[in-house]
Amino acid sequence: MEWYVALMLMFGLLIVLMATGMPISFAFIFICIIGAYLFWGGEVGLEQLAMSFYSSVTNYNFLPIPLFILMGDIVFISGTGTRLIDGVDQILGRLPGRLSLLAIGSGVLLGTMIGISGGSIGILGKVLVPEMEKRGYAKTMTLGPIVSSGTLAILIPPSALAVFLGAVAQVSIGKLLLAIIAPGLMVAFLFLGYIIIRCAINPTLAPNYEVPRIPLSQKIKTGFTQIAPIVLVIFAVIGSVFTGLATPGESAALGVIACYVLAAIYRKLSWETIKLSAQDTVHVTVMVFFIVVGSICFSRILATTGAISTLIHWAMDLNIHPILLIIATQMILVFLGAFMDPASIVMITVPVFFPLVKALGYDTLWFAVISLMNIQLGLISPPFGLDCFTMKAITPGDVTLGDVFRSSLPFMLLGFLSVAMVMVFPQIGLWLPNLMQR
Repeated sequence: MEWYVALMLMFGLLIVLMATGMPISFAFIFICIIGAYLFWGGEVGLEQLAMSFYSSVTNYNFLPIPLFILMGDIVFISGTGTRLIDGVDQILGRLPGRLSLLAIGSGVLLGTMIGISGGSIGILGKVLVPEMEKRGYAKTMTLGPIVSSGTLAILIPPSALAVFLGAVAQVSIGKLLLAIIAPGLMVAFLFLGYIIIRCAINPTLAPNYEVPRIPLSQKIKTGFTQIAPIVLVIFAVIGSVFTGLATPGESAALGVIACYVLAAIYRKLSWETIKLSAQDTVHVTVMVFFIVVGSICFSRILATTGAISTLIHWAMDLNIHPILLIIATQMILVFLGAFMDPASIVMITVPVFFPLVKALGYDTLWFAVISLMNIQLGLISPPFGLDCFTMKAITPGDVTLGDVFRSSLPFMLLGFLSVAMVMVFPQIGLWLPNLMQR
């Protein structure tokens, strides 16, 4: 069978199965069964596929994923995330767009513990939206900051998606977790700057209100009791990898312990919390590992058809600058983000994009960083950005989906600016991994 026929067959079947509403992980596995039978020699191919399924999930690189998910569940179920927001609120003071700034700042800190945008948006939305509406905040300064700050969870370690992408693309997970820190913080600071400038120009977007004066001593106490413990989680996950004391899997285990300790410090730890967080982690992990199995086997079958190598040679023979191919891949990621969840995007694009990037001579770590940034932007892209639907689900009935998308648009544009900066200046993402202890 010609390579282009095999490619059209496999991707065509994928589109048809997705159109039927079949979960994408099952769709991939179904295609893998057909592909193994056709391209790996019938029944012998099916036996080989079974072994490939097994080897896909016995990879040590995937160990951080369930542990990072468990970290997020502990924080979400125990309610320690809400306490963190209260602490940031007390320290902020009287800044323009105070509650919008609180959403961004809390989103960054929650990202260090949760790593999943939906969980962060859920906490921030339930806590901040009623207060913002009460204070007369415009929808652009209510919905936009919350939905955009939730997407920072992908760019602030621990990030389960970063681990998934790194493992599937065979990029160093430890270096990738370090590489996304500076771009993630850069995006957050651009969001903060936009809010301050916009509210200073037009104060009606976020009306000032009387904030109780909190003595400096109380702010310091709050910092130590409600903010400083987060440093424990950050150091457990990032510091141990950076200093070479632990592998990503070991650092994730330390992060779980740190989250349990944090919940205990806040007196939120109970057997019910432990049980519910463990149950939810098992459910999500099984779903993720189904995706892992389908993704890896799909890429292996594609490789044996010769489709990937032929596509790479075709792309390299084009009479255009290689950076235009990189830009094209990123545009595809943003487009797919408007229709698909991040894990599915990784499954479909990694088998094609990363071999191409290697062949073009670009740094795959740098490419992984900008890919994660654009996948993050896809979560707030119209018409089907998943985080915007999450935001709509937790807001009052008078908020429309159009309101959410319009509010997120300025932040999405700032995100594109950040991607452009990382593309032009790769060291924004690469300098920290280059300092990593070997």
